[in-house]
Amino acid sequence: MASETTIRNTPAVDWSLLALRVVVGIVFMAHGAQKLFGAFGGPGLQAVVQMMGPVGYLVTIGEFFGGFGLILGVLSRFSAASIIVIMLGAIGMVHGKVGFFMNWAGQQAGEGYEYHLLVIALLLSIVLIGPGRFALSHLVPVRKLAGLIRGGGGGGGGRTATARG
Repeated sequence: MASETTIRNTPAVDWSLLALRVVVGIVFMAHGAQKLFGAFGGPGLQAVVQMMGPVGYLVTIGEFFGGFGLILGVLSRFSAASIIVIMLGAIGMVHGKVGFFMNWAGQQAGEGYEYHLLVIALLLSIVLIGPGRFALSHLVPVRKLAGLIRGGGGGGGGRTATARG
């Protein structure tokens, strides 16, 4: 049986993570654009904040920029975790009381939470594994960037390990 390191470093895993990041990122960037800009027939930021209160700002920013971060592979773990929190909030505040299933037949008062669970499961893989090899975060590793900000010359205190996502 192959070790975890061998499995994790296979090209198939990297391509799978890229596909997952891009597809989920596009979906959430589009939903965020509906809320932020009123794009694609969305309500726009003012209407979202009227409906949700101040948390509407966080949801809108989390969806749009979280989706963008996933697509690019920048702050991927943070973006995935943010969208997971948004999905948990949507289940708890809106969709949980409707039930599990989506409203395909139009016989429920709203949409269930099955979609939200799928998104959570997909994004957990990015939180746990990272963005994969095809992520922009590998071009500017977080520790190197932190070293530059602190004025340490980018070495991160002499450590050579890089953080993913």
